[in-house]
Amino acid sequence: VQLQASGGGLVQAGSSLRLSCSVSRVSFSISAVSWHRQAPGKQRELVASFNRGGETDYEDSVKGRFTISSDNVRRTFYLQMNSLKPEDTAVYYCAADDGEVLGRTPTFYSYWGQGTQVTVSS
Repeated sequence: VQLQASGGGLVQAGSSLRLSCSVSRVSFSISAVSWHRQAPGKQRELVASFNRGGETDYEDSVKGRFTISSDNVRRTFYLQMNSLKPEDTAVYYCAADDGEVLGRTPTFYSYWGQGTQVTVSS
């Protein structure tokens, strides 16, 4: 399974972006998908995740602003980011796993895409 992230860019504070993560092939074993981010000098952190059971998990600072979703027909999942803030600036990574557990640490996820840079100017 290969993941391909896209959609990053440079935007002003208050703007919106939608990140996409395409899955290379149909994988009926994938049960959880997620987005993570890593700012310079900081550890990678979970931004949002959801699983086949419909459970979702969001990092506190993005609740109400970010939404994770998927389009199974297009084999793609998304991160809609609204009301962006300069502190959202980071490299964003998509990840997935065969298990349904919505882990908050990167080690929970087996499959990773390359990062896409999101920069929010003030």
